[in-house]
Amino acid sequence: MAQFKEISPNASGAAKLTNWFENRFPTAFDAYRVHMSEYYAPKNFNFWYIFGSLALLVLVIQIVTGIFLVMHYKPDAAKAFESVEYIMRDVPWGWLIRYMHSTGASAFFIVVYLHMFRGLLYGSYRKPRELVWIFGCAIFLALMAEAFMGYLLPWGQMSYWGAQVIVNLFSAIPFVGPDLSLLIRGDYVVGDATLNRFFSFHVIAVPLVLIGLVVAHLLALHDVGSNNPDGIEIKGPNAPKDAQGHPLDGIPFHPYYTVHDILGVCLFLMAFTAVIFFAPEFGGYFLEYNNFIPADPLQTPAHIAPVWYFTPFYSMLRAITSEMMYVLIACVLLGAVLGVVKGRMPAIIKGGVMVAALVGVALMLAIDAKFWGVVVMGGAVVILFFLPWLDCSEVKSIRYRPTWHKYMYAVFVFVFFILGYLGIKAPGAWGEIAGQDIAQRVSQIFTLFYFGFFLLMPWWSRIGESKRVPDRVTFTPH
Repeated sequence: MAQFKEISPNASGAAKLTNWFENRFPTAFDAYRVHMSEYYAPKNFNFWYIFGSLALLVLVIQIVTGIFLVMHYKPDAAKAFESVEYIMRDVPWGWLIRYMHSTGASAFFIVVYLHMFRGLLYGSYRKPRELVWIFGCAIFLALMAEAFMGYLLPWGQMSYWGAQVIVNLFSAIPFVGPDLSLLIRGDYVVGDATLNRFFSFHVIAVPLVLIGLVVAHLLALHDVGSNNPDGIEIKGPNAPKDAQGHPLDGIPFHPYYTVHDILGVCLFLMAFTAVIFFAPEFGGYFLEYNNFIPADPLQTPAHIAPVWYFTPFYSMLRAITSEMMYVLIACVLLGAVLGVVKGRMPAIIKGGVMVAALVGVALMLAIDAKFWGVVVMGGAVVILFFLPWLDCSEVKSIRYRPTWHKYMYAVFVFVFFILGYLGIKAPGAWGEIAGQDIAQRVSQIFTLFYFGFFLLMPWWSRIGESKRVPDRVTFTPH
């Protein structure tokens, strides 16, 4: 047993109480010191670094509101929609809890997308933070699964048919597809068995995985230290330190950044509550109008589209048509040829690359385009895991990269937004030219750009002359 710390009899009551707990639960106080008061973060954090704490806040909101919703929700196909209506109309403050949960789902993805984009801007995935990035991408993947399963639970018309379409996509997988779709649904159609499965995963399984990944993400981050807009390691072996070994370019996370984050939380909550009270549907993007109609298996909506945070990937799925497959085949062959010609690899590996490319082309010709659409949609998320090894720039931060890199990132953001917008719209939303669907052609071109951005990054990230990175972080007191 650890030795008890003595405190002056004249100390305040609060100090005595704190000492009493510290003597009996020292682990908690050690964790506080390691991760808060004695955790030194860079001095030059800007507003982009607020979204990590906001993501934690929204996670808490989702868990707490979800607990209260589960108290009144019935995971039964015959009663699910009615139970949601009951929560909205008869449960005291039930409408507020439901709107907090639905708005919180969109807010979660907004802050996570911005958090990931910050990592992309400042190279927060580079050595030694590869594992931090991988945990973050796993959180994003778990969040998508959590949102998709929760989307079905209200049993509205759009949530029902959206789940029907997405689950049926798995049937395109060769050999195991039909059995896999049946396993996910628990029945031959989306019904009561599907609802119960999705409810169990949404309420119990995925949240446990999500919380575990968040803890791992934070522990890994605090082990290697936070990145900063300059991309300078403030805790490196050559970094300046004071007599106590603390980095001169760092400050304790608490109280400095806790106060900083509280300001961001206040601004976020102002916008969050404004949406809840004045525009909870947000024009049909946060809550679709069709989801205020009970699910009807006998009436298919004119246009089926997922919630906005899935639409960029849904747009990529729809972009893969039979004719688009020939473009993908050409890209595979071109990539293999360039890899063989330009790559510094042994002859046997080059031969293996060509054989693999030819086998891939044969499979792309033999298997339906619907399956490759599913592969592209999944690959758009999976490719993010490999970003630490795709970026070969000399510097981490966008501040010191060639100027044209900033334009490349700006185009990437524009492409992602347009893909998201097209995923919401029905086919033919922009009309036709010479019999060609404009929206579909744009989504196909932008899908190629999305993957090209990452797959060609080992090449284009090396191009251009980087600016000199300063020895110390650039910081202006405020």
